[in-house]
Amino acid sequence: MKNVAPALFHIDEAPQWIGKPIGTSPWVTVTQAMVDEFANSTHDPDWMHVDVERSRRESPYKETIVQGFLMLSLVIDLSHQIGLVPRGTSYALNYGMDRVRFTSVVLTGSRLRSHVTLIDATPRGDQGMLLKQQHRIEVENQAKPAVVADWLVLWFRE
Repeated sequence: MKNVAPALFHIDEAPQWIGKPIGTSPWVTVTQAMVDEFANSTHDPDWMHVDVERSRRESPYKETIVQGFLMLSLVIDLSHQIGLVPRGTSYALNYGMDRVRFTSVVLTGSRLRSHVTLIDATPRGDQGMLLKQQHRIEVENQAKPAVVADWLVLWFRE
């Protein structure tokens, strides 16, 4: 596992962070190997993702492109690298996504990072807190984000 950044806030302080940026991840390069592995594991062999030669000949992008769901799945790793595990928690459950938009095509080999803002914190009894984080995944040297997603994570106190 990669080094995980220290948490920015304690779970009980989460409501104070609503509307504020809570981190930016390091850059990650999405390689053809990552795209191929994701295609294999999700049974999505679309040639625009996995066939480099055909993509260079026939694709309007002249390169393979990264699957939207691969970029979305990187939210977990990027969150850990930022330190989005609040102090005072023992574990979390993925609660789902409220809104996901794939707003631009991403070429394989691109570098991505996530800018995260906490947009809601809802207590769930004495033991938990449901946090909604907006992830804006940008591509290096592009003004428009590639993904905008509101991720819900249910955190349980220690």
